[in-house]
Amino acid sequence: MNWIKLEQLLLKPVPARAISHAPALEHAQLCEQALSVAAGLQTQGVKRLAVHLEDAAELAIALLGAWRAGVSVLLPSDLQAQTRQRWSGEVDLWLTDQADDAQLSDFKYPPLPGAELDLDQCRLSLCTSGSSGEPKRIDKTLRQLANEVEALEQLWGADLGEACIIGSVATQHIYGLLFRVLWPLCAGRPFVRKQLAFPEDLQRASREHPAFAWIASPALLKRMGDNLDWPALSAVRRVFSSGGALPLEAAQSLQQRLQQWPTEILGSSETGGIAWRQGEQLWQPFAGVELSQDSEGALLIASPYLPAGHVEHTADAARIAADGRFELLGRLDRIVKLEEKRISLPMLEQALVTHDWVAEARLGVVQENRASLGALLVLSETGLFALREHGRRNLTETLRQHLRQHCEALALPRRWRLVRQLPLNSQGKLPQADVEALLMAPRTKAPEVLEQVESAGEWSLQLSVPPDLAYFSGHFPKAPVLPGVVQVEWALNLGRQLLNLTGPFAGMEVLKFQQLVRPGDEIQLHLRFDPERRKLYFAYRNDTATCSSGRILLGVEHD
Repeated sequence: MNWIKLEQLLLKPVPARAISHAPALEHAQLCEQALSVAAGLQTQGVKRLAVHLEDAAELAIALLGAWRAGVSVLLPSDLQAQTRQRWSGEVDLWLTDQADDAQLSDFKYPPLPGAELDLDQCRLSLCTSGSSGEPKRIDKTLRQLANEVEALEQLWGADLGEACIIGSVATQHIYGLLFRVLWPLCAGRPFVRKQLAFPEDLQRASREHPAFAWIASPALLKRMGDNLDWPALSAVRRVFSSGGALPLEAAQSLQQRLQQWPTEILGSSETGGIAWRQGEQLWQPFAGVELSQDSEGALLIASPYLPAGHVEHTADAARIAADGRFELLGRLDRIVKLEEKRISLPMLEQALVTHDWVAEARLGVVQENRASLGALLVLSETGLFALREHGRRNLTETLRQHLRQHCEALALPRRWRLVRQLPLNSQGKLPQADVEALLMAPRTKAPEVLEQVESAGEWSLQLSVPPDLAYFSGHFPKAPVLPGVVQVEWALNLGRQLLNLTGPFAGMEVLKFQQLVRPGDEIQLHLRFDPERRKLYFAYRNDTATCSSGRILLGVEHD
């Protein structure tokens, strides 16, 4: 590949060098648009710019233009009101896709001349939630970013060749920014502009290119099932995964289907890339990354992706092997004290995941009359089967007995919450504060709406029945079944919400219950309202048969 250094991307246009697909963008167009943005920012006197753009090519134009103009860039993680409020005092202008902000199309200025960017003066600030959930700003220089993309090319450039880069992760965060934007820009590899968050979209984009690579997250890779065209997808040059731990089961599944292990990247917004691995191997540090440990065993990192002379103190416990590779042992900042005893939450989580019934686990402290531990679990298929066949109490007691081999009675979770999947944020993290809020919240009484489609006034919804639904406790404790009255209530509530129904409940007609609905089931709900008869028709179905159906009568609302 014809490598262009990051700082030289605006120095001279390269003819016929593809940047992106759909729509196509070439390097000469990128340069012209970025230099036009630079001129506009200088004309407007902007010194600090917040950028949030869904299109990776537009993000590249905005970043390069800002740096050429000497403008520092902040990449907020989202555009929520609290995020804007948090950073509004630190920026002069917001450049986003939203109508009330500046748009890339606003910058129609005669372009500045091309020039080499200053590696130490061009700055980028990333926003991350950290482990506590409190917003945190991390400042980087162009030199740090340039060092990292050059290291990535040295390691995997030959393998990727001319592969098109297809990503499921956001470019607002360090992993997506480096792997989906800056690295391919320098290497001359075209990239797909949009973030493709679903396996089917990733497959569709992959089929359009003879060579491709995936920049993915564990959240997506865990969802890649048998419905995909795996023989066609096996042409993928490399599968990258970062943003969280990839369960070994998901990695093994990909290896069997693609004949290659996904390449996991360990890193953070603060450190950049730290190490990589495939399969069950130990972590291999990137070239130039120097590791050591403090007196408590926490990993210390010196790296060309950090400010010169800076050593990053992490909260990760590790065991470093003689050859320099290492194993992570859990977070030291997730050690809690209960009645003066230190308890490692990661150690207990790892112990839980060794049980066949548990796919993922996160623990937290429940602060009530007396502090105790709670567990947030994603059940495996066998765990879900155990829940359906024997009930919640049997499941949690069995897991408590399993944990007794690993901890004192004091550390056994007293509260359990069962979820379909861990509610990770956009950075693939689950802040500890969120874990503990979920543990404190009451068990849900509503279905999870996965999809909803309206056609000619009728609604079809795909629902997931929460495994921890509150109604299962009494119906029935040892063989949980969704009560019929709850099915009627869900249909009525969703009908009122989607069809704007009014009037009091006035009765039922032709009510039939034909199939049991169990924890973790996915079912379809069809809703239709007859306004003349004031009847809401509903039907629940699983993949093979109708579960229940009926008509709900609504009275007339009186003033």
